[in-house]
Amino acid sequence: MTSKLVKTSHGTNREAFSARDWALFISLALIWGASFLFMAIGLDSFHPGLVTLIRVTLGAGFLFLASRGKSLRLEPGDGPRVVLVAAIWVAIPFTLFPIAQQWIDSAVAGMLNGATPIFTALLATLLLKALPGRLQMIGTVVGFVGILAIALPSAGTGSTEAIGVILIVLSTIGYAVSLNMVPPLQQKYGSLALMTRIELVALPLVIPYGIVGLTQSSFAWDSLLASAAVGILGTGLAFVLLGNLAGSVGATRASMLTYLIPVVALALGVIFRNEVISVWAVIGTALVVAGAMLASRREIPSGREST
Repeated sequence: MTSKLVKTSHGTNREAFSARDWALFISLALIWGASFLFMAIGLDSFHPGLVTLIRVTLGAGFLFLASRGKSLRLEPGDGPRVVLVAAIWVAIPFTLFPIAQQWIDSAVAGMLNGATPIFTALLATLLLKALPGRLQMIGTVVGFVGILAIALPSAGTGSTEAIGVILIVLSTIGYAVSLNMVPPLQQKYGSLALMTRIELVALPLVIPYGIVGLTQSSFAWDSLLASAAVGILGTGLAFVLLGNLAGSVGATRASMLTYLIPVVALALGVIFRNEVISVWAVIGTALVVAGAMLASRREIPSGREST
């Protein structure tokens, strides 16, 4: 019988984060927090479709060169999983994020992305038939309260901002499914080889919208360099780092890194884009950081786990 398409596994390290785990965790938060600012700069002159095309093209190219062009031979049943992850982790959200950022600030986009751990933990519970560890559950709840505080200033605003929020939330759901699927694949194939295949599969999916974007964009060096940074760092290097982190600490704890992304996005948005952040957003950011700290502790099962 063919195994189910969406499945996950525990990480190889269920103790407290090691120094290596923390290094991956913080590096990813810095890279992806900055990516929201870079995407905003890219959108100053480029259409969202072109930003996505540049991002995925350079990310896939970087990984292809890093892997020295080695092909990955997938076991039966894993091919469809890689295609699904390529669609819902790369092609679709990378298209939706720059569209959403036409209507909402980059700092707000980074903060809303913090909903990823909540969806990830819920799906992991269903797939593993076990609740997350006690501290991970508390961290998720604290983070959720933080997300509510962050979203509060947007309540009752115009429809354009609401559309941007919806697109970000849809993207985070795709991230949650993908993050749960990555650990068993990473543990089997390794992060670099897996991420290279995922991004090469995603590239054709973003080309049509990218061509549309190319015809509706003007050229500017700052937009090109910012988009290139998102591609090489945020789409190339960061995906390899995340694959390693998810394989080590599992999907739920790895997803908690998005609780630190708002801090980086907030600081950079205020410094470089003159974005105004509400007091509630600052309070929410403090809560999601606290949630991340709790989640990093040793995973002590909350109940009996399925075998």
